[in-house]
Amino acid sequence: MPRLAIGPEFPRELSALAQPVRREAVVALRRFLLNVAGAPHPERVRGGRDPRVATLRLAEGHRGVVVRQRDVYWLRTVLPDPDAWSYARRHRYGVNPVIGVVEEWDAEALERVEPALRRSARSAGLFDPICDGDLLGLGLDVHALPLFRLITTEADVAALEPLLPPTQHSLLAVLARGGSLSEAWRELDTWRATDEEIGPIDPEDLHAALRRSPDRAVFVADKVELDRVLGAPDWCTFLQPPQHRLARAGRYEYPVLVVGGAGTGKTVVALQRAAHLAAHGSGPVLLVTFTQGLAEDLSAKLDLLIEDEVVRKRVEVDNTERLALRIVADAEGRRPALVGPGARTLAQLTDEALRLLSLATGDLLDDVDPGRKPYRHIVVDEAQDVSPAQWRLLRAAVPRAADDLFMVGDPHQRVTDTRVTLGAVGIPAVQHTLRISYRLPQELLSFAVRMRGGPAGGLVRGMTDMYGFRSTRNGDRPIIRAYDTPESELAGLRSTVEAWLADGVPTDEIAVGARTSRLVREARRALDGLDVQASTFQQLKGLEFERVALIGVAEGVVPEPPPEEPPMDLDVRARALQRERSILFVACTRARAMLYISHYGRGSPFLSL
Repeated sequence: MPRLAIGPEFPRELSALAQPVRREAVVALRRFLLNVAGAPHPERVRGGRDPRVATLRLAEGHRGVVVRQRDVYWLRTVLPDPDAWSYARRHRYGVNPVIGVVEEWDAEALERVEPALRRSARSAGLFDPICDGDLLGLGLDVHALPLFRLITTEADVAALEPLLPPTQHSLLAVLARGGSLSEAWRELDTWRATDEEIGPIDPEDLHAALRRSPDRAVFVADKVELDRVLGAPDWCTFLQPPQHRLARAGRYEYPVLVVGGAGTGKTVVALQRAAHLAAHGSGPVLLVTFTQGLAEDLSAKLDLLIEDEVVRKRVEVDNTERLALRIVADAEGRRPALVGPGARTLAQLTDEALRLLSLATGDLLDDVDPGRKPYRHIVVDEAQDVSPAQWRLLRAAVPRAADDLFMVGDPHQRVTDTRVTLGAVGIPAVQHTLRISYRLPQELLSFAVRMRGGPAGGLVRGMTDMYGFRSTRNGDRPIIRAYDTPESELAGLRSTVEAWLADGVPTDEIAVGARTSRLVREARRALDGLDVQASTFQQLKGLEFERVALIGVAEGVVPEPPPEEPPMDLDVRARALQRERSILFVACTRARAMLYISHYGRGSPFLSL
């Protein structure tokens, strides 16, 4: 029976086909898995750069491209016949000799590039100071080494990016900008999907290479698994190596904090870690996030991620305020009042919940019997906005044992006035950092980072900066429009959204944001009949859309003016300004493709980049 691995592009390309063609292709793949009569068979590619590449006829006029080695088939793409044959001829595949992951090369394009590099190679090669042994020791491909020796400028490296595997190009980019061999080694290490030691690597073992490449392939053994991979969102199935390494680790001896910028997949890591602990942990799991709305969103995503109902029931999703309410309500036999006579604040309820939990479980440092705690594992999303009292409550709700607390967050996206280090609340966390944004194009990312400014106070001792934060792709620059009147700004908003809808962008992939509720109401009136979401900047937190429009980003609105009485001291004022920058940063980074910002009168000083 064939062993079939699906590449990440295939489900997306399949879903774009006409429904009858899509159905025919899925039926063909099911037959292929069963190896029955009428199943598609691999057809050799004449003039191909890699003899292992073949095609499968999946539907009338459409073929899949596979990389084949004995009974292993890696399904890369599905295209119309002429395009499929062209794709199959131009690519070659290999295994990285150091970390053992699969690599794809645009061999045909590289053949065309080489003469141009030779003609321009009048000066010394960029990598001449580095010997062949050191370059090969980093995992650079021995067959491509002569080509790499022709590179003379950093611009040459940038131009080669679309043609090279990221495990090759990212190393060249580090060395091209003057990085050391040690820095290149650290870059290569980010492409490992596991911290386990890798034994001897066989460059001919495609199956092992695909197993080490969770972002590039997932194996399906039967119809059920095939249908799940073809129908699930990418984040359910194809994890980037840093995400996979953090979410699927076998065991953490200490609490873990994952820090990452916008679009790095922190929430995906939290979801995947919660699912992993539900399946392989030793007790109930609590997934905590910032608001009830986000909790409902995460709960729905867990329903997609965890198919086994028994495993799914092991994970509760909540926010810290509701957790405190629930603990107090269980102890007092009724829901505590939040308004009216006898009402308590959420802060008071959190303190009471901690007291009650301490009585029920004993000394917080005495975790000999983990069964006395309400949860065995806690996963925290949006950790930067959890207050000290809430951290103490979470610490008390889980035993001090392996895999107790797993936390993700970004201090640059802090929208509250929370300032806390985890060590101060009894959580000695080990920090890991995600630095690649898979959501934002580089142009939008660079804009947002410049607008956000310098480092932010971290959750462990010291500051958290954005050094090395980068994107995997390019796109459109943010659009900033200035108007003379509020009426013309709102007219411009409507015109922009109408143009996006005319481009075919679905209404649920468009969001409009403003700093104040008054501006949101005005935006909704201006967009009457267009059925797109309009929210405050804070309400966009944790969400993402194809295109985002932010209005009213003007002086006196963003940042909000400080109250006149009482006057704010300089430290409080500085913290308020940083919080305002964070709120705008959060709103800007909700866009996957296009960001539109408008104002009338003078623009916000935050836009003066």
